[in-house]
Amino acid sequence: MQNQQTDLSGADFKMVAKTLYGLEDVLAEELRALHASDVETGRRMVSFRGNKELLYRANVQLRTALRVLKPIYTFQATDADRVYEQMKRFDWSSVMTSSTTFAIDTVIYSDFFSHSAFVGYRAKDAIVDYFREREDTRPSVRLNNPDLLINLHISHNQVTLSLDSSGESLHKRGYRVVQTPAPLNEVLAAGILLKAGWKGETDLIDPMCGSGTFLIEAALIATGTAPGIFRKSFAFEQWPDFDADLFNRVYNDDSGERAFDHVIYGSDILQEAIRAAEANIRQAGMSRHIRLSVMPLQEREPVAAPALVVMNPPYGERLRMNDAQELYGMIGSKLKHNFSGCNAWIIGYKPEHFEAIGLKHSFREKVMNGALECELRSYELFTGSRKDFKTQEQKPPFRKEANRPERGERRGRKTANRNEWKGRNSRREERFDKRRSPDLHSKDSNTPQARDAVEDKRWPRDRFKKAGNRSDEREEKPFQKRTGRFERDEHRNMPRDRFERSRTTQREQSKPRYQVFRADDENNNTK
Repeated sequence: MQNQQTDLSGADFKMVAKTLYGLEDVLAEELRALHASDVETGRRMVSFRGNKELLYRANVQLRTALRVLKPIYTFQATDADRVYEQMKRFDWSSVMTSSTTFAIDTVIYSDFFSHSAFVGYRAKDAIVDYFREREDTRPSVRLNNPDLLINLHISHNQVTLSLDSSGESLHKRGYRVVQTPAPLNEVLAAGILLKAGWKGETDLIDPMCGSGTFLIEAALIATGTAPGIFRKSFAFEQWPDFDADLFNRVYNDDSGERAFDHVIYGSDILQEAIRAAEANIRQAGMSRHIRLSVMPLQEREPVAAPALVVMNPPYGERLRMNDAQELYGMIGSKLKHNFSGCNAWIIGYKPEHFEAIGLKHSFREKVMNGALECELRSYELFTGSRKDFKTQEQKPPFRKEANRPERGERRGRKTANRNEWKGRNSRREERFDKRRSPDLHSKDSNTPQARDAVEDKRWPRDRFKKAGNRSDEREEKPFQKRTGRFERDEHRNMPRDRFERSRTTQREQSKPRYQVFRADDENNNTK
């Protein structure tokens, strides 16, 4: 593949949105809603095409994206020196100047490169040497808040250079001022809500709300509020081609906002968690839509109307739990009896936790919560048995037409009357009398030759010839009945003198009747 440098002045260009594992389909739907073209999903990423306005909107309005990249250069390399040579050929003056601070984020999935940091050093040297040879000055590297963040991605021998338009990860919305231990990722919370079909059409309940991530993301979705309006800055604001007027129009666009007529309920057993949730909700400006209370799940009253229930119980990895099985068993019991008519979505880490819930799930999928590979499950909650619940939703049974022909008759085949095959009848007895089964208790009938003799009466020998499976082509298989020293159980309670005589008799019976010696072996058998 030849080196390709992206035309940065074009109206439409390719972009890549990174996300968490399991949320690729949700992110693709978000991009289609923003009128992106050529949307293609990959592993933890979605590629698409659009213009500069779409780049700004993707950073401000996407709920399940971690960052938005703009590829600028692709080439092939199998070592760090090749990366250095190819990066020096790129026209870096089109994206930065010698006074621009930059940083390089290196991601490698290749056997050719064993040290990602060394590849990053060589890439940095290429950019520095490019400006030093032309302007006798060099740009500086700044790890924290650089003017330009470059993403270097290597897959096998394919190298892709991209400009990171987001800067800090987009899951850092900007509304979290206080957090509890083991907080839920904002992108993951929004993805779970979108998978659950949450649009603000019912109430929402989070009985283990923690610092309120589910509550705030649900309120943002229900009111149509863009999640990026709380951020202080984006990386693309430092680019040379940044259009401030266009970005202001995108940032101040509130055409997607709508009214929310329901209530979002959050509760937690810890007073500190509710205080943190109150501060974060106040920072996000969603206090009028969310009601908080200090309450354990055991004390929650039955719901009055169907609602969406979301829950992120403790896993026992970063938070200590005395009895996880008892906790998850209580969750299943309360969901069954106090949340009838609701849909519950629970994210968990260990399979035994879901087993302790004791409810049959209607949906399950693997998701990543930080470094933990978790599982998302959905439950349809109802009273009574599942059979009665499913019967209420079933469609009327299919009625067969009066003159509809039988299945075999429609295909032109001869079919036997079903009454002829019920019980014992002459036709069936005649069919099975022609077969002769081998006597499995006989030693002689257990050999391949004896079995083939029976098989030849059932099917023609030509069939075995065609398959290359004739009896004379087979090898002897050791499935004869075991005798002699292998059957020791019947001698377990026998007197010792009788047992010794029995073993001697078995050895004599097991000796071969004929012994064949070769002429050249006679001198060797002297022991």
